[in-house]
Amino acid sequence: MTHLPLPTVRPTQLADQFGRVARDLRVSVTDRCNLRCTYCMPAEGLPWMPKQEMLTDEEMLRIIGLFVRDGITQVRLTGGEPLLRRSLVELVAGIAAFDPRPRIAMTTNGVGLERMAGALAAAGLDRVNVSLDTIDAETFTQLARRDRLADVEAGLAAAAAAGLTPVKVNAVAMRGVNDASVGDVLQWCLERGYELRFIEQMPLDAQHAWDRRDMVTADEIRARLSERYTLTPLPAAERGSAPAERFLVDGGPATVGIIASVTAPFCAACDRARLTADGQVRNCLFSRTETDLRTPLREGASDEELLGLMRGEMWRKRRGHGIGDPGFVQPDRPMSAIGG
Repeated sequence: MTHLPLPTVRPTQLADQFGRVARDLRVSVTDRCNLRCTYCMPAEGLPWMPKQEMLTDEEMLRIIGLFVRDGITQVRLTGGEPLLRRSLVELVAGIAAFDPRPRIAMTTNGVGLERMAGALAAAGLDRVNVSLDTIDAETFTQLARRDRLADVEAGLAAAAAAGLTPVKVNAVAMRGVNDASVGDVLQWCLERGYELRFIEQMPLDAQHAWDRRDMVTADEIRARLSERYTLTPLPAAERGSAPAERFLVDGGPATVGIIASVTAPFCAACDRARLTADGQVRNCLFSRTETDLRTPLREGASDEELLGLMRGEMWRKRRGHGIGDPGFVQPDRPMSAIGG
């Protein structure tokens, strides 16, 4: 990756010093969640963000609008669990009203999706990713500490019926928990027309208990799937900045993706920026620093002043996330507070 010289003036777009330009904005609309997944947070949950610290819809839309003005073409709503934000439908409608209109996606656990899929689609949501690590009810309850698999299944079906397609399923394989059943999850998704993506478990748990030695790698997942299916890699040129390496399943047209965030990071092609529910801009999921937009926004900062802060944060983006480096330190914020 080429290292560009430091600018003599502030950057004028969402670029970094390695030539990457942000096009994909991940927006955490809440840090709250209605599941307690073992690899994400403790059973008792976490201290939630006070409401007064969270961006209002008006504040969030103003910042997202500035990102769109500066070249963002896709906005992904995340959490926590985004469906827990009461004004989510109105927020989607506000984003859909921007000109140019970005693509709008959402990552959700799917628990409340059956009730909201139609309204979200009507407001302008284009598609969803639903997190689902297992199709076994007992294992689901052990992992999520909630017996809600039937709700997730209903949410997926409702998303497909509402036209939020392609409906994608995100799954994390965990050693000794669900890694032996990855083929069953793929078969289940193939039968229903969902696109499955396996993701290597990343060090973003609130407990800071992640251990690389326990992680199920992308190569292991591919080997497991290959015991039942013929996987044919799609051309690398088709991947672009997408995180998943995709494979045709038994000759296609169905595909499965594997995201090797740890063992084969895609940092060189990363085009993401992140906005937390409390108005902090982050240039990387694993960043140890962030830039506060909420305070200057509430103190009357102009659009140009806010853009300057956003561009400065993106310019400081590191070459890579550094998980494999000896000095790697997990970010203080867990995934539920940063946004997926």
